[in-house]
Amino acid sequence: MTDDPKGRPNRQDLGKVFNEVSELYDRVRPGYPDELFVDLGAVTGMDERSSVLEVGCGTGQATRSPAALGCSVTAVEPGEEMAALARRRTAAFGNVEVETSTFEEWDDRGRRFDVLVAASSWHWVDPSIGWQRAHDVLCSGGWTALLGNVVVRRPGEPEVYAETADLHERFCPGNPDWGHPPLEDDARAPHGGWGTVDDPGELFGPTTVRRYPSVQWFNGDDFADHLRSLSLYRRLDRDVREPLLDAVAERIRTRMGDRASRRYLSVLRVGQRTE
Repeated sequence: MTDDPKGRPNRQDLGKVFNEVSELYDRVRPGYPDELFVDLGAVTGMDERSSVLEVGCGTGQATRSPAALGCSVTAVEPGEEMAALARRRTAAFGNVEVETSTFEEWDDRGRRFDVLVAASSWHWVDPSIGWQRAHDVLCSGGWTALLGNVVVRRPGEPEVYAETADLHERFCPGNPDWGHPPLEDDARAPHGGWGTVDDPGELFGPTTVRRYPSVQWFNGDDFADHLRSLSLYRRLDRDVREPLLDAVAERIRTRMGDRASRRYLSVLRVGQRTE
């Protein structure tokens, strides 16, 4: 997989990043709290009459909530295996269409939507194209909602990265992305805007930002599988990744009682299209 100058995977390779582990991704990745979708509906007015465009739907984890509300959902996903699994996961609703494409190359066929949702996916979209496309495919008064899960930690609580820092350094030394997640209180500190993605400028109005705590618990093997679903680890050569994750699983079993947490703040950021 090639990288762009900022060290991110080339967006042309996006469909391959998670495609080879679609079933694993669906099993181990966290979803989003029900309260988040209740607030999303309250802010945007999204209901059974609304049309929703989801960008980068993955296996359909976030697709199911607007579908269950009765919205007409068009979901765009570049990975063929991910898209196929999303179709199976949402087939019972009857109001979801999954189209295989990147958002940048997707043919909107003149369709316009009330709400655009991107769940842990907007950072993969080329910002020189994405924000303008979002503005163009939304109806007048439409909304964009970015959903994400921020990994956090709590003081005094055993944390996997602290317990396995030596293993990460042994198998993949000098990687600047290894390290502690931020403390939960620090991640809750007030800050608005669109987070770490590029700002849309005047295309969208002020953002509404809300956060929701959650936690996943894993044994050693399941935590290693969780890491296998993350782009940071998928980008490692298999001969590096697999020995590292086997060692992480063993460390959790032997030093953490075979029980490890992954804490999150799920974050909702919503802004309305400007005219």
